[in-house]
Amino acid sequence: MEIKIEQPDLELCDFTNPQHCAALCDLINEYITHPMGGGEPLSDSQKLRLLDGLESHPKAITLFVLNDRAIAGVLNAFVNFSTFKCKPMINVHDVFVSDEYRGKGLGRKLIQGIIEIGKSLSCGKITLEVRVDNSTAQNLYKSEGFEEGNDPMYFWTRPL
Repeated sequence: MEIKIEQPDLELCDFTNPQHCAALCDLINEYITHPMGGGEPLSDSQKLRLLDGLESHPKAITLFVLNDRAIAGVLNAFVNFSTFKCKPMINVHDVFVSDEYRGKGLGRKLIQGIIEIGKSLSCGKITLEVRVDNSTAQNLYKSEGFEEGNDPMYFWTRPL
């Protein structure tokens, strides 16, 4: 799966680049500890598992958005297959922009970037989950053409 990005303010994560690895871990920790994440920061061993897991996953996409060459946000997504569309699809798992860079349209650039990637991979759709109480993200996603499915769905989970 070869992915190319044409937008100069977007960059795919290079897992051989220590700055990229550090930025990814920092952003995910900021996201996890943010009120919308509601969790505990990753331990050092979890950070290594995160980096190794994303790098070794054959269908993972980790996309950074830059602000004046600084990594300001991240989008993690995974290519899957839609049996109904009979085409690949992308599921967006994380979209996060660091607090200091919010309000600059960087989340929109991440969403537009994954849409561009989806088109280049001939995907049939892009899916994502969004919290009911996250109206800011909902407004962004709606403005980029996302909508609730024809039959609204719950996102259920079973921890293992």
